[in-house]
Amino acid sequence: MNFVECHEESIHIPGYIQSFGYLIGIDAETHSITFFSKNIEEIFNIENQEQLFGKKLTDFSESFKSIIESEIYGSLNRFTKRENETYFDKIFIKDKEYHFSIFRSKNNIFLEFEAVIPNPNKRISNKYDSFYIVDDAHEIWEQLLNTLSKIVNYDRMMIYKFMMDGSGKVIAERREGNIESYLGLHYPETDIPRQARELYLKKRKRIFSDVYSETVPLLSKTEENIDLTYAASRGMSPIHAQYIKNSGAASSFSISIIIDDHLWGLVTCQNTEAKHIDLEDRVQAGIFTALASNAYSSFKSKNELNYRLKLNEKSSQLKTEFLKYNSLFDSLIENKAEIRSLPEADGLAIVSDERIVTDGVTPKRNVLEKIIQWAHENTEDNIYLSRSFLKEHGGELELDEVSAGIVIYFIERSKNEMLIWFRKEFDEHINWAGNPQKQIEVFSYNGEEKQIISPRTSFQIFTENIKGNSKRWNSRNIAAVQAIRDLILETSHKNYITIKKLNDELKKVNEELDSFSYTISHDLGTPLTVMKLNAQMLLNSLNDGSEKSKNKINSIIEEIDNMAEMMRDVLQLSRAKHSEIQLERLATGNTIAKISENAKITFDSPKTEIIIKECPDVLGDKTMLHQVFLNIINNAVKYSSQQEQPQVEISGREEGDMVIYRISDNGIGIPEEEKHKMFKIFNRMDNAKKFKGNGVGLSIVFRIMKRIGGNVDYESNKEGTSFILTFKKP
Repeated sequence: MNFVECHEESIHIPGYIQSFGYLIGIDAETHSITFFSKNIEEIFNIENQEQLFGKKLTDFSESFKSIIESEIYGSLNRFTKRENETYFDKIFIKDKEYHFSIFRSKNNIFLEFEAVIPNPNKRISNKYDSFYIVDDAHEIWEQLLNTLSKIVNYDRMMIYKFMMDGSGKVIAERREGNIESYLGLHYPETDIPRQARELYLKKRKRIFSDVYSETVPLLSKTEENIDLTYAASRGMSPIHAQYIKNSGAASSFSISIIIDDHLWGLVTCQNTEAKHIDLEDRVQAGIFTALASNAYSSFKSKNELNYRLKLNEKSSQLKTEFLKYNSLFDSLIENKAEIRSLPEADGLAIVSDERIVTDGVTPKRNVLEKIIQWAHENTEDNIYLSRSFLKEHGGELELDEVSAGIVIYFIERSKNEMLIWFRKEFDEHINWAGNPQKQIEVFSYNGEEKQIISPRTSFQIFTENIKGNSKRWNSRNIAAVQAIRDLILETSHKNYITIKKLNDELKKVNEELDSFSYTISHDLGTPLTVMKLNAQMLLNSLNDGSEKSKNKINSIIEEIDNMAEMMRDVLQLSRAKHSEIQLERLATGNTIAKISENAKITFDSPKTEIIIKECPDVLGDKTMLHQVFLNIINNAVKYSSQQEQPQVEISGREEGDMVIYRISDNGIGIPEEEKHKMFKIFNRMDNAKKFKGNGVGLSIVFRIMKRIGGNVDYESNKEGTSFILTFKKP
């Protein structure tokens, strides 16, 4: 025996119709008869139903005369080009008036008939605009039920709203007599399963006239599963029939409430006795329901617009406050109460790296840290929200009732910057219409016995207590979080623009200074040379001059040399930033050896031991590479020259896609408190004042290494200094 889940039931192809209807199906291309309901012989003179298959209605002109002569049948090709485009007419068959409907579904054109029910006492309101003057959502639905009661007047009429999970709730009700009220009761998703909701979206009016009447089978020789989605007389599933019987009703009528192209809910009507509503009345009820749906949509849109305007106003005020502070973290902290209240949260945590600042009711610090780690490991989107966080993760994260609901917004994942909103546990009680637990029974389904989930036999109130949830985060709460996100992005962007503007201005000033430095360094070279020559000539002319005069002139010459050296260094620094570079594979061994020997001579340190180990090739510019090693090796020799046994060691090694050189000396070292000066121009260490220099060399090295895609760093202590040069591997 097979088992059929509710959502698997093929309710659109039952194979039969209800007894109030009559159905004929013809091929959309040939117009030949492909199927019909067995009961058509009740209204048409048919001697042998078998002879209808494959023939046209016109082949039986006497039997189907009233159909053939109707206006809509005569325009069949024009009226049936699109699916579910239904056209209505009234015709007389055997002196009795019938509603005649035509529509197309897939490859078939459906001709559907049902008897007209005269109602001389029918009173229809013509106030079609009355819904739009109502300024209360609940009143719209109350007014709809009041209007529909004048048209269909069932014993019980309800507005049934679908929840996000497919379950439903009765939000408005009108009833006759002393029948039990269902107002406020919830119904599980299985009462109206997914495929039923899909049908309600396509066919928006459904009537079940008599759950106790016999169904009428469809007959066909070519069609097996005839899709009756759009047929008004489509037969109901046996499960649905049993459900209505269990509720104490014998008839039901429903109209879809469609809002923004989604099935928002249903007008659901039930009657204790069998009841059929005339087609015109059903259409009229559908029109009023559509009007009420549009009025509700308009009401919600107006309210949403008002909320958005207020939210924009609050965001503007918050933006003004944000811009008062230099950092985003400060802006968030100073406005934490407003940020917490915008999405109607009970608590807020502001996280930036290791810092956590809270407002309102939040978990303890150790729990917050677990939530932060969980968020990094288990979320991908920038915004994550849940109303059942406590229920789903309470045990693993040691949560309590203050963190039942959560919204996480990642400002910057890599920096561990986020906002976390919390909601406390909500003591939720749901009143169900009967116990929603599923029960399985055997039903006859398409001629076979199958195990199918049975509808409830009791609709007595069943109360369920739900733990671990907070109140739902609604669309307005989400809009508030998004507004805060947009505000952070906007103010961050404004700060970025301000900083970029300052950087651009600084860059321009630096370029002007570099240009000025280059010009001055170059142009001062000639006058300095002239000054030195004149000073030397003056010195030579003082053969018999005093020793004091000679010392003064020598002092002038020495200062001119210092000035000239500084100008050359500044010129070299400018070139290091602006000159063209050509990166190529360069051997370093000979260059290092020559620079090392010259350094010993330059600094008059013949006893310095220079140990040169492996010298792998590097990717660099020939001129700039020479300048780098010249400055670093000269410094190593210079600052170790006054040691008893001065020593410099130079070695290189390959590491991945980089080549790393280490130049170590046993010189004076760099004081810890002065390390921040290392690569700044014209900055010299206090312990280096007795050595000749101007503090430009390391600035040159720093610029060159950045330009060729490398890096310079150092390590230093009392035993000496090591400079680390990182080059790209050729």
